[in-house]
Amino acid sequence: MTMENSDDIRLIVKIAQLYYEQDMTQAQIARELGIYRTTISRLLKRGREQGIVTIAINYDYNENLWLEQQLKQKFGLKEAVVASSDGLLEEEQLSAMGQHGALLVDRLLEPGDIIGFSWGRAVRSLVENLPQASQSRQVICVPIIGGPSGKLESRYHVNTLTYGAAARLKAESHLADFPALLDNPLIRNGIMQSQHFKTISSYWDSLDVALVGIGSPAIRDGANWHAFYGSEESDDLNARHVAGDICSRFYDINGGLVDTNMSEKNPVDRNGEAAPGSLFHRHRHGGREILWHSWRIARTLY
Repeated sequence: MTMENSDDIRLIVKIAQLYYEQDMTQAQIARELGIYRTTISRLLKRGREQGIVTIAINYDYNENLWLEQQLKQKFGLKEAVVASSDGLLEEEQLSAMGQHGALLVDRLLEPGDIIGFSWGRAVRSLVENLPQASQSRQVICVPIIGGPSGKLESRYHVNTLTYGAAARLKAESHLADFPALLDNPLIRNGIMQSQHFKTISSYWDSLDVALVGIGSPAIRDGANWHAFYGSEESDDLNARHVAGDICSRFYDINGGLVDTNMSEKNPVDRNGEAAPGSLFHRHRHGGREILWHSWRIARTLY
């Protein structure tokens, strides 16, 4: 676009000075200069287009916005939220993550949504920071993984988190009475045929939001990890170069599924699709969308 003549430039500068520096409204400027308000709006836009007016955002006040944009572009996310952790202790980092995640979830939820919950510290922090609803949000809270194999603190248990979120949202909830991993095929098949399991798993086809951690090699020596899985799985995961897991479904650094000793212990239905708690499943029902939700509100520590 060609530059305006000197008179036009002077007018644009004058209008910009009144608007941006003196905080006058477009209507006030129009009255003062005797120009139509639509002309004021058009000349302000032209001033930005031609570089007469430049607007700079000081990201020192929120450098996370830049990081969030990079994450969205890199991984094709619809939305990303980054919580600052500089100078914070680990529990404070979890709390900051939970606060940011809870605000996002609160904004995302719509009446009729079905929300799936995993387990662990990150999910607990998010649940504890959900705003207390004054009336029912008209959502349903369900577990997307079973209980631990070891002795996990109850405050990190999927049922505790599912019920706690439902209480805050004044929502309906359903709880899991089956373990996440089952060694005995007969018991596994029996559980999958139970009416309770069928009721819970029927919600997985229609999940709108899933709240999960995304795992990390750094947590395998942690008490919670051993409490959930037991103490015999770390060597196998290290040998297979596992980068993380979502609901006991493990993936590599490129996001591909990794077959582990635990894979066959995770109940599957007759079609071989993942049953309790895998978010790598049922893509025809929106599983990929659920996975995106999971990544954007997850943390790499349980």
